[in-house]
Amino acid sequence: MTDFKFKTNIKCGGCIAAVTPFLDKVNGIQKWEVDTTIPEKILTVTGDLNNTESIENAVKEAGYTIEKIG
Repeated sequence: MTDFKFKTNIKCGGCIAAVTPFLDKVNGIQKWEVDTTIPEKILTVTGDLNNTESIENAVKEAGYTIEKIG
């Protein structure tokens, strides 16, 4: 499994609830979490994925911005 980190604008529990159904549909994700306590609002995704395109598309489809870190 690999960890991927992204800078987002997912800033609160309501935002997390809104993005949950989109991320839960992505095959290969084992778990994900957003650290809303820091300004960068880091989304960490753990899973067996070949690339991050499906994660990025899911977050954008939910209406949020996302930028891969590293």
